[in-house]
Formats: sequence, C-alpha cells, structure tokens
Amino acid sequence: MIKKRIFDYTIITAGALLYSLSVVIFTAPNNVAPGGVTGLATLINYLFSLPIGAFILILNVPLFILGYKKLGRDYLKKSIFAALLVSVLIDVLDAFIPPYRGNMILVCVFGGILNGSGIALIFSRGGSSGGTDIAASLVHKYYPQFSVGYLIMISDAFIVTISAFVYNSIEAALYAVIAIFVSSRLIDRILYGASRENGKLMLIITDKHRDILPEILNKVSRGVTVLDSYGAYSGNNRKLLVCAVRPGEVFKAVEISKKYDKSVFIIVTTATTVKGQGFFNIFEN
Repeated sequence: MIKKRIFDYTIITAGALLYSLSVVIFTAPNNVAPGGVTGLATLINYLFSLPIGAFILILNVPLFILGYKKLGRDYLKKSIFAALLVSVLIDVLDAFIPPYRGNMILVCVFGGILNGSGIALIFSRGGSSGGTDIAASLVHKYYPQFSVGYLIMISDAFIVTISAFVYNSIEAALYAVIAIFVSSRLIDRILYGASRENGKLMLIITDKHRDILPEILNKVSRGVTVLDSYGAYSGNNRKLLVCAVRPGEVFKAVEISKKYDKSVFIIVTTATTVKGQGFFNIFEN
C-alpha cells in the first residue's frame, strides 16, 4: 500500500511538472489560453500581470471545498496535491526557464504534447489537475445526462472564445484550439492506446460482486448489469459485471474491483456509441 502511494504520487509529480512546463515554455508566453482554469489564469495574467500559478490555486480552492464530500477522498487528495504542485511549479519555473517564442504551430503542438502528457499521467493515478475537471464532475453528479467530457468541452470553448477578445486576435483562439486538440488526443493515446470515442465497455468477472457493485454505483455513478458466467477452463461459476463508463472513469472502476478481488478478470474495450442516461451526445436532441 505504501509503495503504491509513493508510486502514485511520483507519477502525479512528473505529470504536474510536464503540465507546468507546457504553460511556462509554450502557451502563456505566446498568448495561447489552453482552456480550463489554466487558460483563464493565463488571460488574467495577460490583463493584470497576476502570477498564473497563484491564480490557478485561488480558483481551485472553492472547487475543492465544494467537491470534498461529493467526489471521493482519495480522488480529491490526489487532485489537491496535483493542483498545488502545478500552481507552485508554474510560478517557480517561470523565473528560471526561458520561454520559446517562434513558430506558433510548434508552440501549439509541443505545448499540447507536454500538457496532454502531464494530464494523462495525473489521470492514470486516479487524480486530476483540478479546475474544470472538478467543476465538471460536480455538475455531472447532479445532472448525469451531461457527461464530464461534454462539460469540459463547453468550458474550454467558452475560455477560447474569450481569449479572442482579450488578445484581440482570432488567430490566438484558433491556436488554442490546436493546442487543446493535440493535448486531448495525446491524453487518450497514453491512457487507452486508442481514440476516445463515446465511452468504454467494462466486463468484470468476479465472485466478489456484492462488494464491488455498491462502490461502482456510488463512487463511479454508473449502472451495472450482472450476468451469470461459467469458466470453461476453471469450471467455476462467477458473476459477469457489464458496465459502460467514460474513459476517465475506467481507473476508478478497476481500482474498486481489485480492492475486493485480487483475482478479478477485467476486459476494457472501446464502445463506439453509448446512448442512454449519463451519455449525452452533442449531435443528438
């Protein structure tokens, strides 16, 4: 358990460092607001010269307070750690590392690569970078028909639109879209090795279903179908749990399953289309 915690927080630290470097070297110095709380802090820095890291922390505090009882203690602890580290690293590194000012396509591509790599590492250990991730998760708790991914996309679109007015440049907003696209694609590649699509289908084979089911229902907030299964090789009767989740929820479901059943067998596959409660499709009414 201690080794796992050390490993988790080491990976989160590496992710926070990469995320911070993307802001300090590429996006902020070149007037690219990459969405989320970081994008908003970048705009505030441009207008009022306030430190980006400090403002990220200020914006995150009320979100963490609101999410304390709703999002799970472990998830929140890791997210607070990541957000604090990002806030400190951005302001510290800004004083020592020279920014890159050159080709804007390179700014967006490499800024997106560092940003996406950092976020993916943090996500992979069950945390988040705070900001809109927390806000979207909270809204999703009360309005499950709106997916977390959809809510984050809406907030990013709003901040990117505002950036066009703040920088007085449509190109600044278009460059931000490129950076966000590169980042989101890389997050999916690192976490899942394939494009995100609409969701993930989890098949969980276990004989500890009575322990696993309540936690998936309460902590992941997803429905589960329970089927009887028979292992032809082992000759054992076990339960097959079928659950459709968002990509960012896979980690939680896997951790819950492993906590109660060390011999659990899990298959995660891409669900090209998932329709129904909790999976809102922007292209449908």
